Amino acid sequence: MLRSILIGLVAGQRSMTPLAILAGAARRGTLPPDAFGAKLLASPHGAAGAVALAAGEIAGDKMRDAPDRITLPGLLGRALTGGFAGAVLAARDRRLTGALLGAAAAVGSSFLGFHARVAAMRRFGQTSTGFAEDALMLGAASAVVNARA
Repeated sequence: MLRSILIGLVAGQRSMTPLAILAGAARRGTLPPDAFGAKLLASPHGAAGAVALAAGEIAGDKMRDAPDRITLPGLLGRALTGGFAGAVLAARDRRLTGALLGAAAAVGSSFLGFHARVAAMRRFGQTSTGFAEDALMLGAASAVVNARA
């Protein structure tokens, strides 16, 4: 269940990054074939959509008028993607638990990440802190998804 929690923590910072990384793993065949949502993530349209949404989120995050991640729509989106990703990484008989843990971790980390980012932006600005956060979350998501269960 640790991987479900960890991927939820990533979703709290970048809601679409876990889906894009999971789609890559599904396309490579490194997810178990019976993993929740593996067929959707492995499909050309599912994978392309996940990557496009992640790229759009990464680009949008650098805009001055980007909404805060702790707004209600932002939290709902992060809970949904964290829950979905948590279910993907959970064993078949623990998918609901994985989804709940992923969603809860996403919501909790949204607040922690928001406050850390606001503090960092005061010193380093929005764009540079955004790129640093992107790199950290891409690396973290890749590590979590590619770790052996």
